[in-house]
Amino acid sequence: MKFDAIIFDFDGVLLESEYAGNAQIAEYLTAIGHPTSMEDSMANFMGLAGQEFLSALESWIGRPLPDDFHDVREAENQRVLTQGLDPVAGAIAFLRGLPDRLPRAIASSSGSHWIETHLDHLGVRDAFGPHIYSGKEHVARGKPAPDIYLHAADAIGADIRRTVILEDSPVGAKGAVASGAHVI
Repeated sequence: MKFDAIIFDFDGVLLESEYAGNAQIAEYLTAIGHPTSMEDSMANFMGLAGQEFLSALESWIGRPLPDDFHDVREAENQRVLTQGLDPVAGAIAFLRGLPDRLPRAIASSSGSHWIETHLDHLGVRDAFGPHIYSGKEHVARGKPAPDIYLHAADAIGADIRRTVILEDSPVGAKGAVASGAHVI
């Protein structure tokens, strides 16, 4: 089957940020007395955002997060925004190999500034034009709700049933499947 459009998740699909972010979380939780492996972090926190992410962390440690958590996390985010991260292996070649006429968008739980900054680092912002959508900014319900995918498909003029979505997390895949798209 040929598809009429393609929607990309961002973190973990184009940008190798899931590993880096979860490594930082595992290191932080271990340092505050809650031994957490990289595998634990990926299995329990990957793809979560906002209050769902914070609630999962607090459930994992059995108490509220320490007061410094947000400052530590923000410092790491700023470092990564300045320095950049690697692309997912093969992702840029795949993206550049797509036909120019194939409508595409990004539908991510991350904020637009994060996505756009990293697309600039990767040198592929032009591949998406204005079609960069954030579950935090463009819809009322983020992943795992299907809303961000439906919004992105509508914005690029695509029938969601003839669209393929590339996802890497169970949370994102759940929402992508619920949208009615084909999901990889």
